[in-house]
Amino acid sequence: MAVSSGAASVAPLLDLRGVSRRFGALRVVDRLDLRVAPGEALGVIGPNGAGKTTLMNLIAGDIPVDSGQVVFDGRDVTQLPPQERCRAGIARSYQVPHPFVGLTVFENVLVGAVFGADQSEKAARPHVRSVLELTGLIHKADRLAGALTLLDRKRLELARALASRPRLLLLDEIAGGLTDQEVQALLATIRAIREQGVTLIWIEHIVHALLAVVDRLVALDFGRKVTEGAPQAVMADPAVREIYMGLDVAEEIVP
Repeated sequence: MAVSSGAASVAPLLDLRGVSRRFGALRVVDRLDLRVAPGEALGVIGPNGAGKTTLMNLIAGDIPVDSGQVVFDGRDVTQLPPQERCRAGIARSYQVPHPFVGLTVFENVLVGAVFGADQSEKAARPHVRSVLELTGLIHKADRLAGALTLLDRKRLELARALASRPRLLLLDEIAGGLTDQEVQALLATIRAIREQGVTLIWIEHIVHALLAVVDRLVALDFGRKVTEGAPQAVMADPAVREIYMGLDVAEEIVP
């Protein structure tokens, strides 16, 4: 379900209003406004320390905001804990997969469905199978998660998040550590997820992977929005070039 970069002008699924977060004297996210439309895929870029992962944590509820509001589907969820945000429709993956290594792939995803979507185990099983089909793990359903390759652990991260039936999926450097061939395989999975109508916010240092999927890019630096818009335009922006200190944008943006 592709959405044009103009989708942010419609009623947002996610609306961040002046969100800020400090760690000591350091303001990591600084009065950030951000709107994401239903069905949109938004990419977030920026150097290390730009506040990208903190932004994800604030949206998911893993850490509280110091000020501002997090509004999801018209509802103020600023004070909701992460488990309630998950059940409201916000799910996430993490940079480093941490599956339950002693459980099978199926059992890992079942945990996501039972606790993330508040389903009974019996009711969740058909959905778990459909998620495993979508993420390419159905033939490894009975394999222990601890025996998976890195690519399949990344797919399992996606599957566990999808098991909670999210409307918004947060991807935090999901392609990190993969070979080029593995990145392409992962992109196919992420595109399939988009076709289900799931809204995405994706942080990624592998820029060409982002550009292959997202409708819009936001560039952050020191917790502030530098620019946002069509992906190619953002990557060509002089301020973004300066942030990346000489990044060869022309080379990086080749899909």
